Amino acid sequence: MKDTILVVEDEPDILDLVAYNLRQADYNVLPVNSGELALEMAEGNRFSAVVLDIMLPGIDGLEVCRKLKAMPEMRDVPIVMLTAKAEEVDRIVGLELGADDYLQKPFSPRELVLRIKAILRRYNKNVDTNPDTEFIRNGNLFIDTEGYRVEVDGQDVGLTAIESKLLFTLAQRRGRVQSRDELLRIVWGYEHSGYRRTVDTHVRRLREKLGSASDCVQTVRGIGYSFRRIEGN
Repeated sequence: MKDTILVVEDEPDILDLVAYNLRQADYNVLPVNSGELALEMAEGNRFSAVVLDIMLPGIDGLEVCRKLKAMPEMRDVPIVMLTAKAEEVDRIVGLELGADDYLQKPFSPRELVLRIKAILRRYNKNVDTNPDTEFIRNGNLFIDTEGYRVEVDGQDVGLTAIESKLLFTLAQRRGRVQSRDELLRIVWGYEHSGYRRTVDTHVRRLREKLGSASDCVQTVRGIGYSFRRIEGN
């Protein structure tokens, strides 16, 4: 079955361009030109991914992203945001609201397709596991990589697929420092170091969700991140 992509863009030329290239890449595409329509289409439906412009009339893309992530059926659906804004804060806000990636206009349609393919590979495939790392206990943190489940103090932590893969990657490589470039390659499927800030933003959001177990993700200044043992484990 083909993956279906929801594309939300109010500029007709860009909407047609994105839809055409995604269809050429063998995806089903549902194009809409407003945030209101996007939310209506998402209600009760399940898409494989969303391409979402920030600058939309009426409800803007950031608010659409927030509302999509609040829907149970859309919580784990990856979102790629399109923005004409150069300010980094807009990209950071989008990532903090739950977006997985962003592209700044003007963008290459080929790059967008490659990003979508990389994201869907991540979401359609669990992190590689083996019997020694299927279950990881670290202080008050419990990780089930096979069941894609994370608990802190016995309570389920609602991580997105990319946050889960980031945590699992660090946990399964505990004792080894992972550079931002290496995390981009493993978790995001990118080789381009220009997106290192994406890693930092997702790590910050992951730590917030882990709460009292956030110390397990340690910053190694100038290099990247590592998974550290929590006292009492």
